[in-house]
This record gives sequence, structure tokens and C-alpha cells, in this order.
Amino acid sequence: MKITNHHNLSPPIVKALSRDDYTRGASHRSVTQLIDSPRIRILRERHWDELTEDVSEKMWSVLGTAVHRIFEDHAGDDVISEERLFVEVDGWIISGAIDVQDQDGPIDYKCTSVWSVIHDKPEWEFQLNAYAWLMRHAKDAESRSLRIVAIMRDWNRREAERNDDYPSAPIQTINIKRWSDQEQDQYMRDRIKLHQDAEFASFNDEPLPPCSDHERWTRPTKYAAKKKTNKRALRVFDSMTEADEYLAAQGFADSNAHEVEVREGTHTRCDQNWCRVAEFCDQWRDDND
Repeated sequence: MKITNHHNLSPPIVKALSRDDYTRGASHRSVTQLIDSPRIRILRERHWDELTEDVSEKMWSVLGTAVHRIFEDHAGDDVISEERLFVEVDGWIISGAIDVQDQDGPIDYKCTSVWSVIHDKPEWEFQLNAYAWLMRHAKDAESRSLRIVAIMRDWNRREAERNDDYPSAPIQTINIKRWSDQEQDQYMRDRIKLHQDAEFASFNDEPLPPCSDHERWTRPTKYAAKKKTNKRALRVFDSMTEADEYLAAQGFADSNAHEVEVREGTHTRCDQNWCRVAEFCDQWRDDND
């Protein structure tokens, strides 16, 4: 990948932002790779030398690394910090570096946005349950709870004071739903098979498995029942039928002043600003033809 410097940052900053110490150890996949799209990973590998990234875009990743290191330095003797665990399944070794393990289970630090805290992120549930799976199979350690420590880089004190639904502090511990052992085992088997099948397809020059709606950050089409003169909807529905029935129930079915506005869904991640391999992806091309 070619690193650009379109904003003319000074050499020390460029050097600091370009540093990458990540390693998954002697494993076929890390947990973070396993829960993500195999198609994107394979296309990145195929076209690595053709990809570009501006060094300024690495800022938030470096900030997250710095926060991790500060917390790691003060972890204390009563927890295990930054231990990478390994488990072999179906011929593959899966690894994961867990930020903190205490007597209750895994904890992961996230340098993130307020939006991610207010709105559920399924990826956090996948990752923390995968860590619990690693702890259970690598060291026979049962997890009673799964937690995210979210550090919100865009937190606003004024908004916190006037909005009860807004996080009350820029750092917050979030409890994550723990799956049963059977659910964790099945999820990991399914993800490993998906990635193994993708590798086999790539090796044989066959079509890669498509990205799922979840992996594409799909926002489904919505139907907004509204007054034509207003931008704000009276109600938003998942189907046109539900929206029409609502307007009829309100006595607006034949009103020229009301309408159902179709708000088209989108695959947010497939935007080329988010997915760097979109131009090499036949799934993306099929959607944009």
C-alpha cells in the first residue's frame, strides 16, 4: 500500500502515524479478522500494491493504540493485560490479544464515537464473545461478564447536560450480552468455515463469498409517513403497507397534504471512502451498474 501525505504533515508526524506494530502471532486468523468479511481481506491482499491511504487517516488508529498503552501500563497485578491466546479448530489456529482479563471475563478498550455508544454495535458482541470463547478453550476460564470500556473522542459536555440519553462522561463501561457456550462454539465454527471456504475459492480462482448485509453496514429502505411540507416524518416504517395503513388510520389516506416518502436503503461500507477495495469488487460493481 502506498502512503500519501496530501496535507504536508511534518516528517516526525508522518513517521509516528505510519508505524504499525500489529501482529496476529502464529495464527491463520485473529478474532478481529475472523469476525470481518473474508472478501474484503482477500481483495486487500490481492491488490495491496495498488491501494493508497493518506497518512492523516491513521490518526484515530494511533490515538487508540496510545490509549491502550497508557491503560496497559497501569493495569495492576490483579488482572492479565494484553495476553494473546491461541486455539486450533479444524486445522486453523485462531488468536486474539485481549486487552484485559479479570476474574469476571474479558474487557476491551475502544477509542470510539458517541454514536457507537448510543447505537448498538453488533461487532462488539461478536468480538467479546469470541474472546470469551478463546479464554474458555485456551485456558479453561469461564467468563461471567463481557465488557467494553468506551473512550468517546467526540464527547460533548454541554450535550450531556441537556440530553438524558447522551453519555454522562467521555469514558463509559458497557456490558455486552454473553452468549451460551454452545452459541459461541457455533459462531466460531461458522466464521472459520466461511473464511476457509473463501480461501479455497480464491486459490481456485472461483467467485468469493459475498459480503453480508451486516458486513456492508446495510441500512434498509424505510418508508416515512409525513406532511409534504415537512421534512420530519410523523412515523417511519419498514414497509410501504405499514406506512399507508398508518395514514389511513389517521384519516390522511386521501389527503393531498400527506405522503409516504421512500428513503432508499444503502450499503454504507460499500462507499469507496469506506471500502478501499470497492473498485476491485464484483459485488460492488454489480450494485452500481
